[in-house]
Amino acid sequence: MITLPDLTTLHSLERFGLDVLVDLSCLPVVDDASAPVVRLEITAQAPPLGDLRTAAARQWDIERGDAIVRVPRAVLRCLGDIAAGIAEQRSSQRDRFDRVPSSENVLVQHGVAGEPIVSRAAQQLRDAVIASAAASRRSVATLSPWPDGRRWAVAVTHDLDVVDLWPAFTALRLAELARKRQVGRMARVLGAAALTLGRNPVQRGIQQMLETERARNVVSTLFVLCGTPTLGTMRAGDLTYRPDGRGARKAIGAFRTHGCEINLHGSFETSDRPAAFAEQRARLADLSDSAVLGVRQHFLRMHPGQTMLGMTDAGFRFDSTWGFPDRNGFRLGVADVIPNWDGAGERQRALDLQEAPVIWMDRALSKYAGVEDPEAWIEEGAALARACRDVGGLWVGVWHPNLTAPLGFPGAPEAFTALLDRLLADAPHVAPLGELVEWRLARRSVRVRGVLADGTPDAYTSRTSPVELTLADPSGARRYSTRATPR
Repeated sequence: MITLPDLTTLHSLERFGLDVLVDLSCLPVVDDASAPVVRLEITAQAPPLGDLRTAAARQWDIERGDAIVRVPRAVLRCLGDIAAGIAEQRSSQRDRFDRVPSSENVLVQHGVAGEPIVSRAAQQLRDAVIASAAASRRSVATLSPWPDGRRWAVAVTHDLDVVDLWPAFTALRLAELARKRQVGRMARVLGAAALTLGRNPVQRGIQQMLETERARNVVSTLFVLCGTPTLGTMRAGDLTYRPDGRGARKAIGAFRTHGCEINLHGSFETSDRPAAFAEQRARLADLSDSAVLGVRQHFLRMHPGQTMLGMTDAGFRFDSTWGFPDRNGFRLGVADVIPNWDGAGERQRALDLQEAPVIWMDRALSKYAGVEDPEAWIEEGAALARACRDVGGLWVGVWHPNLTAPLGFPGAPEAFTALLDRLLADAPHVAPLGELVEWRLARRSVRVRGVLADGTPDAYTSRTSPVELTLADPSGARRYSTRATPR
């Protein structure tokens, strides 16, 4: 628990940085400024931050005093800039897919894209508050990070990029392997493709993948393309199937039967014509008989900030596009769910649209880094999952259902099975992405009126949650519930 100072003098990005820092720390804010809890103070003076690796090594100059923890204002601005993706929102650089290149990301520039440095800063704030409370005999309690007492969470997601015309995709993949001189893999692909003639390896791969998940009680999240394909969109690698076609309907039905969540995979058009978001969302909602509350851009192609405004206007609840297309890591420095930021013009505001950034994607390695060994993909995915676990965060992974031997990826289905087993071995809370976002919104709404005479926090929440929101003391010996609604 923590009390905050007067925040009216903070710049909007500094306030955003503070909001993200406190939210990720699991420290509920206390309304009563006189409550016997640790007080947060924002200082104006601090050593120069220098490069991000050095600032992180200094634990962001967070200082602990007697019932007080101090955070420099410059740190709030820096962390706010990172979590909002400000450098990329302001960049005019574009790659061949009209994306902001990863080289424009400040974490890539400082060599720390593989670390959730904003989430770690929040962890350091929490540790400082707990230590200060113990030294000054102040009350302290933190929120449970995830449901059912779990310390971290996992969202397994899939992008449905291939449904029809599978021989063409196999041919393209063989050409890719030929350029890399992967003769052995080419032979395995040709052999697997020959064995599937007259059958549909796409649907078979989907069923195999879903059976693997069901055997492990994993319910995943699907992102579906929902525009109308043309020769131009096919040549660009964008829309390649009709969402109302037989193959797409069968695929969507299979995911629905397994209880999976269906969301939109926004086509290239949506970033150039924002009104297309609403059109594609309505079409998918009708086809899937679901609300379609989430979105992720195809090829992770977006105009940072601007595209998110179109998503917001279309009524989406959350996005999962802020990941690197050509590498894996923490594009916004967080392993969690945070609000998107509108950095255009004078607006400078947090959006209602939540962001659940992609942390790991299979094709980031095979397509861009030239790594063809599926076991190497899994090693990197597991390493990033450990980083998420260490900060009590959320690992969002992307596995494409078309990664099967007949479509050019021998050994991939077995690697997916191994990935799930390695993730589950560390006991995460696993759920569809939309459920995890709703949980985080409920947790973020928890506040504390004050501390009762017996030290119990008088906690409340303005949102309902299907899972009880609880607080606990640092030892975990005492647990406290929240009331359903504020007074």
